[in-house]
Amino acid sequence: MERNIIETAMRILGIETSCDDTGISIYDDKAGILANHLYSQVKTHSDYGGIVPELASRDHIRKTIPLIQAALKEAKLTGQDLDGVAYTAGPGLVGSLLVGASIGKSLAFAWDLPAIPVHHMEGHLLAPMLEDNSPHFPCVALLVSGGHTQLIAVTSIGRYQLLGESLDDAAGESFDKIAQLLGLGYPGGAMLSKIAQQGKKGRFFFPRPMIDRPDLNFSFSGLKTFAANTIRDHQADNQTRADIALAFEEAVVDTLTIKCKRALEQTGFKYLIIAGGVADNLQLRTNLAVMMENRGGKAFFPRSEFCTDNGAMIAYAGMVRLKHGINLNLIISVRPRWPLEDLPKL
Repeated sequence: MERNIIETAMRILGIETSCDDTGISIYDDKAGILANHLYSQVKTHSDYGGIVPELASRDHIRKTIPLIQAALKEAKLTGQDLDGVAYTAGPGLVGSLLVGASIGKSLAFAWDLPAIPVHHMEGHLLAPMLEDNSPHFPCVALLVSGGHTQLIAVTSIGRYQLLGESLDDAAGESFDKIAQLLGLGYPGGAMLSKIAQQGKKGRFFFPRPMIDRPDLNFSFSGLKTFAANTIRDHQADNQTRADIALAFEEAVVDTLTIKCKRALEQTGFKYLIIAGGVADNLQLRTNLAVMMENRGGKAFFPRSEFCTDNGAMIAYAGMVRLKHGINLNLIISVRPRWPLEDLPKL
């Protein structure tokens, strides 16, 4: 079924189940977000020190339908009041993705609506569009989360070129692993940044990986190992832990900042989007905002609640895709590995 560009108000249900958070939202392209609900599985997985895929899938099964019902009730809508159902089709955990895809396709069929498969990272990239001060294009996008660290050249919405990415651990994954070694629990990225505020600057200095290379790729595995060895070799009192946390955070933030600056220089773009879970890091936001101001450009961030996985970004990305026309079928399919550049151009 083809849908042409629609000028009237459009309401999209967004379903996000790519990993361990169940996000449900309803977005109206005239009124904005009508409802936004999120169920976090942190307590479920914290005892294991990481995400257990089977447990994640089971929680999505339990929570997705009740959250959709709650969102419809809050927005005072029924399924017949919607124009489409958007769901995360990848990348992510295959079991979690299948839950959202199955529910999204089934509801779309029952309500006679288009079902829109959404790329998870496009959702993150477009999350700043949910703000009043939305990004300008063309721009460079830094997508930085637990599973991804990527630099993307964005000429317009739907037109993306991968400039560089992590060759091993993503930045967010490295934050969580070092936090765990510091005894901060899981997920520990935010807790690491919190204790880093008490750290003594200059006591430790960690390497900035791959900044001497001309490309725009990242590698955080060596930095993670360096930090792990430092933790092993020093007494784990509170001040030392804070000092190590600060040195590690500085190394990651400096590396990301240097690579963003290089991407801007290579593309000639004046604007920068920062999105994904690590985009909520205060030091990263500050460094990149200052860097862009010094360059005469501007940085755009989503608010904290839209940095992590959420249904609103999926609803918005689905709305954009629907307005440009989609082909609807009843096949339920997901792509656990899905390059952003493989998306159909808008």
